[in-house]
Amino acid sequence: MGQSSSAEQVSPEQREAESIAASTGALPNLQKAFSLLSDPQTHSIPTHSLQKYFGFSIEGSTIEDLTVPKEFPVLLSHLSSSIVDLFFLSEKGGITWVEFLKGYIKCSGRTVSSASLNNLLRLFGMISVKADLPEKLQVVSDEEDSKISGFLLPVDLQMLLSMCWIMWWDSKKLRASSCLGGSGLPDVTHLVLSAIDSCVEADKKIDLWENSSILDLDIQLPVSKIIMWALKTVPSLADCYGQFVHARLCYIAAHEEKLDQADVFLHDISAKEMSVGHLLNSGRAWAISLTLRGTLSEEISRACFPSAAEEVDDYLLYRSSCHGKGLNRFWSNVEGYNGPLLILISAHEVNNDARRWIIGILIHQGLENHDTFYGTSGSLYSISPVFHVFTPSGKEKNFVYSHLHATVKYEAHPKPVGLAFGGSSGNERIFVDEDFAKVTVRHHACDKTYHHGPLYPDQGFLPVEASIIDVEVLGLGGKRVRDIQTSYKKREELFTEQRRKVDLKTFGNWEDSPEKMMMDMVSDPNRVRREDR
Repeated sequence: MGQSSSAEQVSPEQREAESIAASTGALPNLQKAFSLLSDPQTHSIPTHSLQKYFGFSIEGSTIEDLTVPKEFPVLLSHLSSSIVDLFFLSEKGGITWVEFLKGYIKCSGRTVSSASLNNLLRLFGMISVKADLPEKLQVVSDEEDSKISGFLLPVDLQMLLSMCWIMWWDSKKLRASSCLGGSGLPDVTHLVLSAIDSCVEADKKIDLWENSSILDLDIQLPVSKIIMWALKTVPSLADCYGQFVHARLCYIAAHEEKLDQADVFLHDISAKEMSVGHLLNSGRAWAISLTLRGTLSEEISRACFPSAAEEVDDYLLYRSSCHGKGLNRFWSNVEGYNGPLLILISAHEVNNDARRWIIGILIHQGLENHDTFYGTSGSLYSISPVFHVFTPSGKEKNFVYSHLHATVKYEAHPKPVGLAFGGSSGNERIFVDEDFAKVTVRHHACDKTYHHGPLYPDQGFLPVEASIIDVEVLGLGGKRVRDIQTSYKKREELFTEQRRKVDLKTFGNWEDSPEKMMMDMVSDPNRVRREDR
């Protein structure tokens, strides 16, 4: 597989490629995959063989089932050949061990996000040319790290995002220990609107509330601005094709006996939305996961594919439409959960029920009863109808405020009861009242904790009070944190039950007790009254 028995026979080029691949932890799997795919005679992988294992089998591709253009299945059919042609260079009709390693490194190796996004757009451009679509992207030079110029239309961006979803879902499916079921294509309109809002000039802005025919708009989105939007809003988007290549090669190495099964690489591209809660569907969860990295991204990714009812219960801590509205109901369900939380709020303007929006708050710790702001980190999200993320600015740390009723009976200056995120006391960027009836959203000028930007389209400078439709809270700390919360709640229920019980044995003679005397005084209608004297 390109290795030699003597270290002196290994070329510097091969040694460097193996060193980089080893740093990713994938070298053993790459060695096995190469040995399975390569021709024993030529010691190289036939190009068509590698293309086969990067391919897809498509179902649900009838015109009635699709929410993407009819050209999308054609694009997917050229994905495998484009990956091989663009990244796995071959001049001899086969891919040698060194070329195989270099191709993997280009796709899945560590690199800066801007370079990965540039490669993703180059890949999409090559696929579009093979599918005989109008050429809108141009490579500036023939070098491997060459830049790309041109533009995309909203419909092109939708197909690019849908292609990234399929590659992302494919990598999750191949790595999953249990069956994820069919994926389908989620609605990515909120991401397309986000790109339009960020890339279009101010004098060409569109009405983001009227998005029924948004994909038919003839709006040119410059590639340079798309890259800037992606780096700010969905920085993990370019990881999708790298994860896809990595997962496919590792699967080949680990499941040689399953490679000929027809349903291994089968994908449903009909419109389908899975959801954990009423507000968090797979498209929205995916968008949020693209803003994160590491364990938190994996947890929100799992929320896209709830395969059983108990898995939904592991994530969904509170839903106002099921558990009841109000801070006390909310608190009884989230108390004791010491892990990251995703809070989703759906609301509409008081006098305009048609303008409904969803905002989200991600906090990296559990909630506490405080009359001051606290927290270590977090993010605000505009989720629907347009998606944006507002990360910490680093200027202040007023991440979250969660205050129940005060424990003392009287306070000269009582602190407000409710939930708040960003801003300052009395001037919060987001404030939810204790009845969960109203949410107040203020302009970002009052907030130095999170970056600036509107939480919903056409947000003005003045505070806006909106009517809450629903509130959901999802726990992203994993099963262990959920189990700890369950134990905590059982312990609290036991203590509460014990406090309700009165053990009469602990008292002396009941007839002589002060309690008996007080009860007699209250219950005796003939007791002496002041007016009778």
